[in-house]
Amino acid sequence: MSTTTDDERLRRWRLVLGGEADGTGRTLTGADAAMDGALTALYGGAGGGDRRNGRDRSAGLGGSAPSVARWLGDIRTYFPSSVVQVMQRDAIDRLGLATLLLEPEMLEAVEADVHLVGTLISLNKAMPETTKETARAVVRKVVDDLEKRLAARTRATLTGALDRSARISRPRHRDIDWDRTIRANLRNYLPEHRTVVPERLVGHGRAAQSVRKEVVLCIDQSGSMAASVVYASVFGAVLASMRSLATRLVVFDTAVVDLTDQLDDPVDVVFGTQLGGGTDINRALAYCQSRITRPADTVVVLISDLYEGGIRDEMLKRVAAMKAAGVQFVCLLALSDEGAPAYDREHAAALAALGAPAFACTPDLFPEIMAAALEKRPLPIPEA
Repeated sequence: MSTTTDDERLRRWRLVLGGEADGTGRTLTGADAAMDGALTALYGGAGGGDRRNGRDRSAGLGGSAPSVARWLGDIRTYFPSSVVQVMQRDAIDRLGLATLLLEPEMLEAVEADVHLVGTLISLNKAMPETTKETARAVVRKVVDDLEKRLAARTRATLTGALDRSARISRPRHRDIDWDRTIRANLRNYLPEHRTVVPERLVGHGRAAQSVRKEVVLCIDQSGSMAASVVYASVFGAVLASMRSLATRLVVFDTAVVDLTDQLDDPVDVVFGTQLGGGTDINRALAYCQSRITRPADTVVVLISDLYEGGIRDEMLKRVAAMKAAGVQFVCLLALSDEGAPAYDREHAAALAALGAPAFACTPDLFPEIMAAALEKRPLPIPEA
């Protein structure tokens, strides 16, 4: 047992350290050798290269699409899906494989995830027509998977929040919430008549038949916000499907684009964005502010890392003016599962001083954030 354990430990160290590592004395064969080859192709040059004996050690998959296709097949054979996604991302970043994604054969071979979609968005303008259909199919798969995961819970959470925010004190008979009415009037119970005399009726408006609240999603499409753009597009489509919400989706860099008309299909929203470029938050908020007609019933969600290229003081004045008018203003530094985001801390502190705290939000938490904003109660801000 001890020998087997030692041998497995050496095997793992050999895979971690790579072929030129000294001291393990372990030779890999079969599947282990193939796995080692896939790792070496991607990570062989990690750490800036090996300059012993005057040689540079470098990684590479070669310049041909067939060699990349074989490598993609290998990593899908030997590693779980979550690891495959990380390795694909590293290959795009380290080895410059983004251009190969413009070939339909490559797109059919990769493991689709949010980060791949972000890469495809950035390549959208350079993508040939022969590839766009395949790219849309890849994006469609990711978006459909996200909708299945997020849509039902989002609708359930927000429907409850809208019903509660729409309750009225003088409801029509058919709109009375009898359970809450009875609980609110228990002190008026008359034992001799075995009944409750309701001094106050509790009801709810018919939220499903009319727009009760307005939501504006204002999304920074700078390159660092790729995952946030994908998630926000999906949530925008889900919110737009709720009749009691009027949803507007705006994306921006130094220009502002209103994609509200495309919200029936989040794939169209994704391909309507253009990652990269500068950032003018003030200009985007000015546009959103001009479209608000019912401030007290409006929630504005700014999704940005706050690296402002526009007029900072004007941006802050707009946020203060919206809040003074009754708008619920939420700033998300990221809407993704990527961990702690990079962001402009000075701008985040300035927004917090205005009563608009800026924080990162995971997709699973987003429905709760929106429900709290719709009900005008404190936001469930995650701990830093």
